[in-house]
Amino acid sequence: MSHTMSRCSVFFYSSLVIFMTVSLGACSFVHKRNDTLATPRRQLLSEDRNASGGSTTLKDNVNAYLWRATLDTLSFMPISMADAKGGIILTDWYTPPAIHDERFKMTAFILSRYLRSDALRLSVFRQVKEGDKWVDTPPAPNTASDIAARILSRARKLHLESNK
Repeated sequence: MSHTMSRCSVFFYSSLVIFMTVSLGACSFVHKRNDTLATPRRQLLSEDRNASGGSTTLKDNVNAYLWRATLDTLSFMPISMADAKGGIILTDWYTPPAIHDERFKMTAFILSRYLRSDALRLSVFRQVKEGDKWVDTPPAPNTASDIAARILSRARKLHLESNK
């Protein structure tokens, strides 16, 4: 019986050592993931370095520079959804501090893995308050193109900075 007991003890302690080794390895993996999440800029830009302006993608067909630049440019608005894999950023309604009867919402689509102007589609929605109801109203004609130009300018700057 003691021989069986010692065999069980050896099995138990061996299993315990293997379990602890695997557990410690998992802790190391989690720690590395947290370091990566703590510095997303460097990770996003390093995944999209290429002389052609982005043939390596962030996720599927999304240019990392356009993605980061869009998030940076729209950061003054509350982001309701950001899907890096699909290249979609949706904001929630934003009311400018000086104007209380007008609000804006934006949708950005990153359509390509290349850093080009046609890789970004931006829609701007505007509402004005009439009484106690919000009514859809078209934004100024150049609003979307002005914001898109800022995003593209920021993306080009990020691209240049990453190549230094």
